[in-house]
Amino acid sequence: MRIMLILSICCILIGSTNAEPPSRKYSNVERLKLERLTAVHESVTAFKQKRRVIPPIKGFNDYKCIFHAHAEDSTHTGGTLPEMLQEAKKAGIHAIFLSDHFRPPRDFIDGRWRGMKDGVLFVPGSEARGFLLYPSKSILPRMDLKAAELVETVINTEDGLIFLSHIEERPEHSMAGLTGLEIYNRHWDAKRDMASLLSVALKLTDPQSLQELEKALELYPDELFAFQCDYPDVYLKKWDAETLSKRLTGVAANDCHHNQIMLVKILDEKTVLLGTNVDLDKDMRKISVELRPGLKSMMAGKKPGDIVAKIDLDPYHRSFKNSATHILAPSLDETTLRKALKAGHVYVSHDWMCDTTGFQFTLQNGKGEMQAIMGDETKYTPGKRLVAELPAQALVRIIRNGKELQKVEGKVQISIPIDQPGVYRLEAWLKLDDEYRPWIYSNPIYVK
Repeated sequence: MRIMLILSICCILIGSTNAEPPSRKYSNVERLKLERLTAVHESVTAFKQKRRVIPPIKGFNDYKCIFHAHAEDSTHTGGTLPEMLQEAKKAGIHAIFLSDHFRPPRDFIDGRWRGMKDGVLFVPGSEARGFLLYPSKSILPRMDLKAAELVETVINTEDGLIFLSHIEERPEHSMAGLTGLEIYNRHWDAKRDMASLLSVALKLTDPQSLQELEKALELYPDELFAFQCDYPDVYLKKWDAETLSKRLTGVAANDCHHNQIMLVKILDEKTVLLGTNVDLDKDMRKISVELRPGLKSMMAGKKPGDIVAKIDLDPYHRSFKNSATHILAPSLDETTLRKALKAGHVYVSHDWMCDTTGFQFTLQNGKGEMQAIMGDETKYTPGKRLVAELPAQALVRIIRNGKELQKVEGKVQISIPIDQPGVYRLEAWLKLDDEYRPWIYSNPIYVK
């Protein structure tokens, strides 16, 4: 058994119980600068070089999984299922929980993409009515039911799962009957800062800016994709409030479509179209050469319809590295993963910073015997400790009932005594370019 580093109270009490998460140092626009991307990459490289391997908890494997993934399911989705499979293998993904946009009469429970495909497990599901739906069998005739009845229908299929999606759009939605909710969604980061996305797009209309963007994308693709990623306060506030009264599994939502291949196309000698791979010409933004004089050199020798600039911001593997849902389970099959998700044996991570595989957050008694892992419920007795094992040194926040209980900095092992019941979860943050960024969100341990 590994010897744990027991921290004294004077080491761990940093800040008050009402402490806020670390504040940001740079704006999104500043994060986009090549010097900032370079500095972030250097920090990431240092963490990866020092990363420690953590033996798994006995009886569990750590499976890196993806939720809220789209392919071949709408006009605004650019990727295909075979492409998703190859990109998943590239990113080391074990399972993908699909979230087809509901398109009746097509049934999203599609047997062609259910089960193991070349080493990656696919589980069919749908994004519909504000939920991620994963019934174990077809519920097509019942998809028009009222929300509460739909939830019941999904749950009543064997090991059916249903998660509340896009929390920013429905923060007051009832959680009755639900398996859980998204606690992070990359799309939310983009939605609340469309201005910086537009600034990225406009870089495609100036030759020098385009060259800089292409260089950044070549050298630092993960850092560039993550420039908007922020603390999901709206999501976590909902989760913390609701878990006071019920167990709810938190998952990450990639919301990936491979639809951010940005391009500039010539309309005529005075105008270009700015859009993405899924946009029709009529829906693209018109940019006048008068407003962006650099376009003249880019258009030289080209004709209407020609593409003069193109960058791929969101290939699936980049999205999969950006955020993932790790499931602790004995084996990689649909039934076992469903049961692990219901049990909350899950944590959410941003693995582009440093691979989180092996992370542990457990409750142990005074003898060092494990009493609970993430998602479990156990009774309070004196002498118990929250124990965490991390692959890299991090700033760790222990959250109890939605409030910061303790903060520990620069450790890979922590052991913290608890003196009362509560809903305990953990956040780990890594310092990149002298700025803390969220890295891991554990699911709670419920001490009653």
